[in-house]
Amino acid sequence: MRVIVFGAAGMLGQGVLRECLDDERVTAVLAVGSPAGVAHPKLREVRHDDLLDLTPIASELAGYDACFSCLTSSSARMREPEYRRVTYDSTLSVARTLAEVGPGSTFVYLSRAGADARSRTMWARVTGETENALLALPLDVYVFRPGYVQPTHRTGFYRLAYVVAAPFYPVLRRLFPSTVTTAAQVGRAMIAVAERGAPGRVLDAAAINAL
Repeated sequence: MRVIVFGAAGMLGQGVLRECLDDERVTAVLAVGSPAGVAHPKLREVRHDDLLDLTPIASELAGYDACFSCLTSSSARMREPEYRRVTYDSTLSVARTLAEVGPGSTFVYLSRAGADARSRTMWARVTGETENALLALPLDVYVFRPGYVQPTHRTGFYRLAYVVAAPFYPVLRRLFPSTVTTAAQVGRAMIAVAERGAPGRVLDAAAINAL
């Protein structure tokens, strides 16, 4: 299969990208956005910073079987208009473009545990609204809601995150097995969903790990 990865330069995006490059079922990967810092024969990168306007690169997004959106952003120090722009507006811009150039393809959205469009908490409400809007599009949409995600690749800026977080993961996995996963497991689960689907459209950490 041929896949697109948005947000491949981020910590979780790097894990997803690595799994795609290592998996024989994935024959080609297009990474869109900031440079991922990885070189691989089946990887092609397109630098494009304005996710609200994908018109200049829309034609390059055609012909792919799945898109893995790893654009999830922290809401720390963000007011709602800014968080809505980077979460709802950017994600829907990507998905709507994919719906036009590749209707029926699979779109996997990396969301957050606790997302709820009816919540009074800003980030949960905006993220939940994003999920609902995606699920209404003419795409095969799946929403991933992992809890704690352990980094799995000691590369670049995220080397420190890996070193700091690594000792805590076994403890969290024992205490909260249904709410923790790893970046590698998220990547493998996305590939599995793109290949054969999943029992539900919204998947928590336990469902991700099962896949």
